[in-house]
Amino acid sequence: MNVVEFIRDKTQRLQRNNAEFRAKINPQFKNLSELFTKTISNTLNNPWISRINPFMEDSNTDELPITLIPAAVELYKKLEAQLEEEDFVGEWFCVEQSCINQFAEVTGDDQWIHTDPERAARESPFKSTIAHGFLTLSLLPRLTEAVDNTNNPYPDAKMVVNYGLNQVRFPYPVKAGTRVRARRKLINVTAMKKSIELVHETSIELENSKRFACVAETVLRLYF
Repeated sequence: MNVVEFIRDKTQRLQRNNAEFRAKINPQFKNLSELFTKTISNTLNNPWISRINPFMEDSNTDELPITLIPAAVELYKKLEAQLEEEDFVGEWFCVEQSCINQFAEVTGDDQWIHTDPERAARESPFKSTIAHGFLTLSLLPRLTEAVDNTNNPYPDAKMVVNYGLNQVRFPYPVKAGTRVRARRKLINVTAMKKSIELVHETSIELENSKRFACVAETVLRLYF
């Protein structure tokens, strides 16, 4: 056997051995992979694991642990009975020019329509400076007394989270020196897996006007 034939023979033997080895080991790797995937899936679906993130909600389940908490069930029934009813009318608050100036300084939005009373009196169609729309929106916690720690409307909830806004509109501007107040009604209540979600329609009313400065759908979640 010459050198070329020797190398060819060894190459063929090596290829056959590799093929046999892969044939034997592949099923084992496949079984191991399936076992690993199944283990990971079971772990992620474990209800104890899902409790790691208290803000993670799963609404695609019929099992709602929130219904096992008597205080949560009682509050849910109470809130459901209040749907479409006005449950809050706040106190009047005056939006002074100083308040507008402070908001302009913080946000960097110092357009003359907000901060220059003399020019606004000459050139603005409103003949006055006006509050920023986002300033009006930012007053919601104060106008709805949500920042009053002595008046907690949900004492049985361990935590109340501002979950955001569904929509916001600014139908009419707030002139400097105008008084405003909030009116609120509950338009939706949903039992989640770990919380109760509330959607309020909150309107900011202008004194001596039938128009609203802001209408917003605010979303709260009460965790028990």
